[in-house]
Amino acid sequence: MCDSTCVYMSLLYICVFFPVVVYGVNTRFGKLARTLIPKDNVRVGPPLSVERTRMLLALRINVLAKGYSGSSMETVQAMVKAFNASCLSWVAEKGTVGATGDLAPLAHLTLGLMGEGRMWSPQRGWDHAKTVGLPTIPKDKCFIVQGIGLINGTQMMSSLAAEAVEQAVGVARQADIIAALSLEALRGTTKMHTPSAVSHSLLTTELNSATDNPLVFAERGETISGGNFHGEYPAKADTNGSGTRLSVSERRTERVVNPSLSELPAFLVQDGGLNSGFMIVHSTAATLVSESKALCHPSSVDSLSTSAATEDHVSMGGWAARKALRVVEHVEQVLAIELLAACQALEFLRLLKSTTPLEKVHELVRSVVWEAVRPYMDQYRDRVGLKPLKSNQSLFVTCAEYNRCR
Repeated sequence: MCDSTCVYMSLLYICVFFPVVVYGVNTRFGKLARTLIPKDNVRVGPPLSVERTRMLLALRINVLAKGYSGSSMETVQAMVKAFNASCLSWVAEKGTVGATGDLAPLAHLTLGLMGEGRMWSPQRGWDHAKTVGLPTIPKDKCFIVQGIGLINGTQMMSSLAAEAVEQAVGVARQADIIAALSLEALRGTTKMHTPSAVSHSLLTTELNSATDNPLVFAERGETISGGNFHGEYPAKADTNGSGTRLSVSERRTERVVNPSLSELPAFLVQDGGLNSGFMIVHSTAATLVSESKALCHPSSVDSLSTSAATEDHVSMGGWAARKALRVVEHVEQVLAIELLAACQALEFLRLLKSTTPLEKVHELVRSVVWEAVRPYMDQYRDRVGLKPLKSNQSLFVTCAEYNRCR
């Protein structure tokens, strides 16, 4: 990056001192960056977690290091030092519409790195407004295009979306195992299942793209304002996510607990008059599915004109990413319920044996679950020498335990 940065900066100086209009260089920003970056710190809500803020900083470094943003070496090096020291800015969770990128959250990120915003460090936490000894971006470097280059991009929505995808991949692996257990409990067939692949190319491309505006192409002596900061692509990638997996898991649980469909005891409990078994916990799964249907509504179709109609079509990508994370959390909870129901159903089929891998899963779940619910289960020993889950309170404990231990 070192040689190319010098060339890019030279090109930008030419744009400043000659009558060439370049967005962000000699229009809104320039030396006003030192004033405008603090004014863009207008997000609300709780701060991002330390892990998510660190991811946001890493992705911003990745963009600037490509050399198309006109940022100086000193700026990037200061950001790298802050990342390595885990000295992180206070970035509020809500407030980006994803049009000129994640303008407000990146302004929060930049303000701390300029030494003017609230910071977090491993040694001091949030105890002080500023972290002593933090390597900051030189204030004399926040000018020309560097000011807008620091706050233009899709890194907020992309980082949260990437986290949702990563979690969803892990959930998908678990979901296949849990589905196999339910299929065993229902004495089903595998003929309808075929392998499929899920592409992550869109978000991978976004994470590794220069999403600034303008982009500086020194080799052509050209700056281009192409709206690369718009978050439509990551917003659409967040739309569907794990909603279908969530719904199908709940439907499998319904089949397992419904005696008309499974030919097992109703709600997987022997003495149904005394205990409700999996009745209410299945209702919990249905509630989570219903909430997730609303969360899966595409945020990208709900555009609102902002910035005095300058941003006349916005992506709402930040909200899409936060919704995707919530849906994945719901998927984990619904799958935990299905896992417990499937394992309980197998207890009524103990004269039969499943495959070796599924028997190991059953044994593992039972070992974790039984230790978690033992204080609640002593009065409910199964009459055929088994240990089924019969208490609603126990079911909630076991679901939480599964999520912690997975």
